[in-house]
Amino acid sequence: MSSLSHAEIWTAIDALAKRFDMSPSAMAKMAGLDPTSFNRSKRGEGDSRPRWPSTESLAKVLEATGVGFSEFAALTERAPKPNPRAVPLIGFAQATAEDVFDETGAPLGAAWDEIDFPGLVDEGVYALEIAGDALAPVFRDGDRILVSPSVEPRRGDRVVVRTTGGELLVKELARVTARSVELASLNRTGRDRTLDLTEVVWIARILWASQ
Repeated sequence: MSSLSHAEIWTAIDALAKRFDMSPSAMAKMAGLDPTSFNRSKRGEGDSRPRWPSTESLAKVLEATGVGFSEFAALTERAPKPNPRAVPLIGFAQATAEDVFDETGAPLGAAWDEIDFPGLVDEGVYALEIAGDALAPVFRDGDRILVSPSVEPRRGDRVVVRTTGGELLVKELARVTARSVELASLNRTGRDRTLDLTEVVWIARILWASQ
């Protein structure tokens, strides 16, 4: 069986609670869990990082309800199937050109192709296709990274950075101060960078990567 998606897991939990005429909170409490374990605020809905229930919480719920995993998995069929949405795609080498992004880091011009990507909420995302092994083993040749210029990056996030010198960097955001941005290399062969804020045009957060 293929892996279950975030939406399918949470749909199955809701369906299981409904089968026993309970709310998800009541079902969690019955299983000996925190009553808020399955609340919508714990699911990461609307966030770029969906939150998943732990395997321990799922095991406790299935034990408490007497439902087997295969039966639980069948409940995922009630999950709505996401519609694919066209996402702008460009090769990393092409993305270094001056006229493919606007000042906010959003795609610009006719150089972009498109790929279908299901279930996206953020309308501003785009995809970059990695070429070569300079970012290996984190990102390899042919990998596609999904990038959002509208999601605020946080310390530890992998990011794409455009500099006033025309560079397009893929790094980890290590630290931001009032005057500078510190970027860590993704591998041992790369080098860390510290940029003055005046050298940074925009920073976009990497949400997902194909492997």
